[in-house]
Amino acid sequence: MTIWNQAQADTQAPAFLRDLFAVALAAVDPHHCLPPHLPPFPASGKCIVIGAGKAAASMARALEQHWFPSGLDTTANDVARFSGMVIVPHGYSLPCKYIQVREAAHPVPDEAGYRAARDLLDSVSNLSADDTVICLLSGGGSSLMSLPAAGVSLAEKQTINRALLRSGARIHEINCVRKHLSAIKGGRLALACAPAKVLTYIISDVAGDDPSIIASGPTLADASTRFDALEILQRYAIPTSATVLAHLQQVSSETPKPNHAGFVQTHVQIIANAQMALQAAANFAQSKGICVQILSDRLEGEARELGHKHALMSTAIATTRATDNFHHQQRQTHLLLSGGETTVTVKGNGRGGRNSEYLLGLCQSLQGHTGIYALAADTDGRDGSERNAGAWCTPDSLQRANGLSISADACLANNDAYSFFAALDNLLETGPTYNNVNDFRAILIV
Repeated sequence: MTIWNQAQADTQAPAFLRDLFAVALAAVDPHHCLPPHLPPFPASGKCIVIGAGKAAASMARALEQHWFPSGLDTTANDVARFSGMVIVPHGYSLPCKYIQVREAAHPVPDEAGYRAARDLLDSVSNLSADDTVICLLSGGGSSLMSLPAAGVSLAEKQTINRALLRSGARIHEINCVRKHLSAIKGGRLALACAPAKVLTYIISDVAGDDPSIIASGPTLADASTRFDALEILQRYAIPTSATVLAHLQQVSSETPKPNHAGFVQTHVQIIANAQMALQAAANFAQSKGICVQILSDRLEGEARELGHKHALMSTAIATTRATDNFHHQQRQTHLLLSGGETTVTVKGNGRGGRNSEYLLGLCQSLQGHTGIYALAADTDGRDGSERNAGAWCTPDSLQRANGLSISADACLANNDAYSFFAALDNLLETGPTYNNVNDFRAILIV
């Protein structure tokens, strides 16, 4: 059983939380999650690998290493039959032998993403029923595959994306709009591949794991409508040009629905998600004698508000344990784990992302409560606007900040959680993880 006194906990608890995050990431590594789902390399026809997202390069490399551990068989003409291209955010490339890796902007699309998406769509044109398309998708794919619908400009999509990202809209709402302004999302990529077989493998970054939302579902039928997209734009008061409004009024902007014949040859498999990451972290903690509760892998809502709620939960556990002298389990170290994707309604001009804002909301509500330590991070290695994955807090975080004349209230009001934790040297910096199963949150009650 892991038992720390207060002096030990101040140094060992944050290190333990960082270890938990590493364990969670290892559990969803594409190199062991993807191969069990892959079919043998097709015996005939073309095989084209396409994809987009923060994990696309690592998925592509895992596929290459599984199918071609000794390289392509030149005697079997495999070189001529196999090709591929995936799109990743800037800085998320990994070297692949046969699959081209292109970089583009995230979360707001750019010209590089437009060109890459156009080339990707061209690569799957004019295929036959004997051909196979392998599509590797993960979070971030929506902005990376930015091919505006006819009549909609890239600049218009960029403006709408920026506004939606600052509005507090949930990811399924943002992606609904993206689908109806796209020539590739919302199932349109699958129709372009037809009549070839399309096998889609997904690492989920979406609460609930709805595959039609992840990367805006380019190979899946879409249940949302253009009227949904219009309502979302109106509800969040998103500035929208007359051109975009006119486009969404047209029947041609509607996405293909589940009964479309173009989806007959498609298959979709989620290979990794937040639940897998959280369960691995839970197993690791339980092996140390820690009492673990996974709250949920699909928590949503305003980041700071969820932080406040988790602070109340944590202090209740700490208080109950302190006053209970008989129940052994309540005297154990407790760990609360959660995943999902919170949102931030941006009102200030500070730095940071939803995980650091969640953590600052938690820290503010804890008010230095003894024995409670926490970490919150994005599994892609980047939390919002900055280069850190997230941050951690300790019971003395507020006191230390006050000593530096830094106000938690002021930082929250300005959406500046990054600066708060940077001043305390409590930023978690991993660099790109080449993966993404969304948020990872851990609260340790010692």
